[in-house]
Amino acid sequence: MQTPNERLRSDRMVFYAEDVQRLDRELDGFLELSGARSALLIDTEGHMITRRGETPTKSLESLAALVAGSFAATHQVAQLLGEEGFHSLAHQGQDQGIQLSAVGPRTLLAVVWDSTTNLGLVRFYAQETTQRLQRVFDTPSPKRAAGDDGLAQDYSEQASAALDELF
Repeated sequence: MQTPNERLRSDRMVFYAEDVQRLDRELDGFLELSGARSALLIDTEGHMITRRGETPTKSLESLAALVAGSFAATHQVAQLLGEEGFHSLAHQGQDQGIQLSAVGPRTLLAVVWDSTTNLGLVRFYAQETTQRLQRVFDTPSPKRAAGDDGLAQDYSEQASAALDELF
């Protein structure tokens, strides 16, 4: 059985500068090949991990949360249809669209494209890029591999003592 500290460590995603640099390189390469406007890496809870390219909206936090919610709703639709889940989906408007792809169980790649972009290229390179991003997640940076997540071993106790002292 996991202690609360162990559960907190295992449930959260931790990224070091080296991890984000590796992710950014993959996203930059994707944008160059696909011609898309922007690429956003979002966790399934709706938090932005990193983004590259043009900023598609003033409210990136709202976009990230809505993308995660949309993907979660679509996952439920897939299950109703007897599928384990959908790996990607696209929303296309008159001038812009967004392609969403699962990157493992906890991360989403959201790609914003416009009418100057070839949707076939976006889909093709998004599939390849999700695999490359998953390899980044599977190959931790030296700090993450060493278990140095910056969280004190006795975090719960320290937090509780700090709250007791405050009140």
